[in-house]
Amino acid sequence: MKTLIRTALTAAALATATAACTSSVVAPPAAAPLDLSDVKLVSYSGCDEMLSGLRENTAKSVTAWGLGGPPIMYMERADVAGKAVPQATQDSGAAEHSTTNVHEQGVDEPDLVKTDGKRVITVSQGKLRVIDAATRKITGTLELAKENWVAGDLLVSGDRALVLFNGGGIPLGAVAKRAFAPTGGPQYALVDLAGEGGPKLLGTIEPRGMHVDARLVGSTVRLVVRSQPDITFPQPREDVPESERLKVNQAVVRQAPIAAWLPKFTITDASGASRDESVKCERVSHPESYTGTSLLTVHSIDLTQDLSAAAANPISVAADGDTVYGTGTSLYVTSNPRWWFPIPVEPPVMDTPVEPAPSATASAPPASTSSSGAGVAPAEEPTSSAPSTIVTPEPTTSPVVPPEETEVHRFDISQAGAPKYVASGKVPGRLLNQYAMSEHEGNLRIATTLADQKTSSSAVYVLRADTLAKLGEVGGLGKDERIYSVRFIGPVGYVVTFRQVDPLYTLDLRDPAAPKVTGELKITGYSAYLHPAGDGRLIGLGQEASEKGRTLGTQVSLFDVSDPAAPKRLSQLFQKDSGSEAEWDPHAFLYWPKTGSAVIPVSSYREGQPDSGAMVLKISDTEVTKVGTITHPKIKEGDHSYQPGIQRSLVIGDSLWTVSQAGIKVNDLNTLDEQSWIPLSER
Repeated sequence: MKTLIRTALTAAALATATAACTSSVVAPPAAAPLDLSDVKLVSYSGCDEMLSGLRENTAKSVTAWGLGGPPIMYMERADVAGKAVPQATQDSGAAEHSTTNVHEQGVDEPDLVKTDGKRVITVSQGKLRVIDAATRKITGTLELAKENWVAGDLLVSGDRALVLFNGGGIPLGAVAKRAFAPTGGPQYALVDLAGEGGPKLLGTIEPRGMHVDARLVGSTVRLVVRSQPDITFPQPREDVPESERLKVNQAVVRQAPIAAWLPKFTITDASGASRDESVKCERVSHPESYTGTSLLTVHSIDLTQDLSAAAANPISVAADGDTVYGTGTSLYVTSNPRWWFPIPVEPPVMDTPVEPAPSATASAPPASTSSSGAGVAPAEEPTSSAPSTIVTPEPTTSPVVPPEETEVHRFDISQAGAPKYVASGKVPGRLLNQYAMSEHEGNLRIATTLADQKTSSSAVYVLRADTLAKLGEVGGLGKDERIYSVRFIGPVGYVVTFRQVDPLYTLDLRDPAAPKVTGELKITGYSAYLHPAGDGRLIGLGQEASEKGRTLGTQVSLFDVSDPAAPKRLSQLFQKDSGSEAEWDPHAFLYWPKTGSAVIPVSSYREGQPDSGAMVLKISDTEVTKVGTITHPKIKEGDHSYQPGIQRSLVIGDSLWTVSQAGIKVNDLNTLDEQSWIPLSER
């Protein structure tokens, strides 16, 4: 009877998702207790109160080097965005088609290609292109950036598209035959896809700050931007003690005007007229405790209207943020301080258990989308599935390590217009990505890894969504390991931790006050992404590894999770010395339940030569098999040529479309016979 109950629990969870290894559990590492109660929310009564609060809190946070501390090593994590269950369009005039693989059904995420079954819209090399799905011809092109290396993403609703450039994208004033001044920050362009004569630029919005992420529900886009105070500090002098430099910088902060903190943005309309705006003081809130060193701003843009409406309703919170998770009614933004943490200049002691740092292995992303995207030989140690950018540190003394905790901020987006900032909270440990969060029946489930210099362990917390107060937790997952992937499906959770072997934990979350581990499966390697595949089945994509934890190449596993007490692997496909972009960006993963087809981009390094393509798989109820590989024509540059890496794939009718920087290839979904080639590269 217990087995039947467990089977029903998992089967119901996986059915809901489709419609929208064995190590002992140990205690978590010792750490100072954290207050997990909800954090009081406060709105500023006006600019005077806001300025006073921001000055004092920023002065407490400033260092002798200014905001951000001394020169340190940074690890910049690429936001790993989501899953999606492909679904048929409701438009009877369009072919059945897949959609972007997103986290929550009905909540779209930015990506480089979109389709409605009748047309394919893509942005690459600074240009937006519209392709007729029936004729497979480019019917419209709009240049949006001067440089052809500029990458962008799209969100589409009806005949409107919002193009997102995260720095470097300089929208042209196709609007007034002039170019906007480069800011290096995020720039968003509203485009009419059905404009007379082709796509037409309707306007742009340029916030001052850093793009965090965006979500689309219905026709409304929520843009999340992070900004820092615009304060100029004196150039540090080596002959001045740190204590004196700190006093000088604190004095500079206490004299800064309110304009230094207020988030700013520029709106340009269809006529080319621009105006500068800033968030009003009364639309800025803050948690009870905050640093004042950054503000989060949420812009709400209804794609059926013009961009001028965006100037009236942005809201800001005196908080930091780097990861976004959204549902149809909630928008969560979290901050993980240790994604940007000081690392001592001295090399670490090698016999101390530490988390492997990201490096250029087969499981790391290619350096550039214009390169071949080939992987290289795997490293001796497992690597992070998230890309990193490393800045060489200068010698410093006593680096300050931020607390190992994740701050969570929730916005209510259930109504039209500006969202409401409703709650803030925090949990111990580091968040991996948005998949480590899930809202279900009024509660937020969140999985994190807590580590110190000697050990690490992971846990899942359940918080009330309305207050972010803790209801329950289950810890002790993966001693001396970290989380590599998480999937919450209804009342069930799946967590993969890894260092040398991969325990896949199954969690029973029906009682939010008492979540518990029901089973675990220990196998070599790890899954960096988990995807539901119907009743009692789960797909895992990641890296196979030796028993010592050395990564060996891409692996795709099919798990039977119908009995949460005894998960098992039914089948595994392994490709040596390879990596897939889908490991760190689930948008690159395609699963088409109608035919059991799955497509992932794969880059290999064989016999000294890079090789890139899209691997097409067939996933049955019991087995994963390889059908074939699709490649795109090589690009010649001077005396050399390279294979362009395939970035995305989608299904329209009975055809499989694959997208690279070079172009789009269309193949028969069942036979893989080539049907069309649509070049995009201008080389």
